[in-house]
Amino acid sequence: MSHPTPVAPRTGTYATGVPSPPPGAADAAPALAVDGLVKAYHGTTVVDDLTLSAERGQVTCLLGPNGAGKTTTVEICQGLRRADRGRVRVLGLDPVADGPRLRPRIGVMLQEGGLPPGARAGDVLTHLARLHANPQPPRALLDLLDLGRQARTTVRRLSGGERTRLAFAAALVGRPEFVFLDEPTAGLDPRGRHAVGEIVTALRADGVTVLLSTHQMDEAERLADEIVIVDRGTVVARGTPGELTAGGDGRLRFTARPGLDLSGLHTALPSVITVSEVAPGHYLARCPQVTDLGPQVIATVATWCSEQGVNPEGLAVQRRTLEDVFLDLTGRTLR
Repeated sequence: MSHPTPVAPRTGTYATGVPSPPPGAADAAPALAVDGLVKAYHGTTVVDDLTLSAERGQVTCLLGPNGAGKTTTVEICQGLRRADRGRVRVLGLDPVADGPRLRPRIGVMLQEGGLPPGARAGDVLTHLARLHANPQPPRALLDLLDLGRQARTTVRRLSGGERTRLAFAAALVGRPEFVFLDEPTAGLDPRGRHAVGEIVTALRADGVTVLLSTHQMDEAERLADEIVIVDRGTVVARGTPGELTAGGDGRLRFTARPGLDLSGLHTALPSVITVSEVAPGHYLARCPQVTDLGPQVIATVATWCSEQGVNPEGLAVQRRTLEDVFLDLTGRTLR
């Protein structure tokens, strides 16, 4: 994929051509405000009194296991579904009642669907550009996302990664103020994921608000200003990546010969530390607080390994990760 350049800045007008309002109280309000949202299907509540917000010009990442209510929440915010109860405002507007005013100002990327399979990639983007007053140049977006050679290829003949990039381009073509991104790096190789991350960063620098839903924990930690974790239809945690991963238990990992007898290491270490072989040749020492894993503990493990005639590769204290936080809160994986 070619190296991306920043997305062209907006010109101070909405896609409808109406001049932007002067800075003031309206700009201070969150770009997204969801309060007490409730949605049920056939008697089963999938969104249960959910409240969240997304600040203007920031990247907010929505995480949750399958069935947590993320998709329904986002679809309500986009005006694709109606809530049973609660209040939703996107850029200060009701997504349903104010839909005609809101839609020109947002970009929506769906994980699946939304692209006509028989249309050519370039024609899809050109058609969408014509619906906006001040669009991004379609050809420039295709080149930015390394789709220039696929411009005349029909959507059904694109690879999964190419369709993902085309859907991403479709969400950006109208120069939106608020972008909803659902799995923007699904099916992409590492180079593609890096390029998408750079574009998201460029959008934030241009003042665009991004609501990002992803299964990539490292992507969430790297890109998000704030992370919201949803489970069983409600918010269970929110904060910056640093706030969510602060504290917690301490973990010391190393790899060595499989099947080591760890009884001697348990004796040598403080009683608050437990050691186990979590996978063949992969060892993990855990304790209640990361501060318990000081230099003396590391030296003890290294000395014990030397006495066993093994080299402890990758011996390092690891901080609590976002995945650790997620599993602690939900007890489930993302997928």
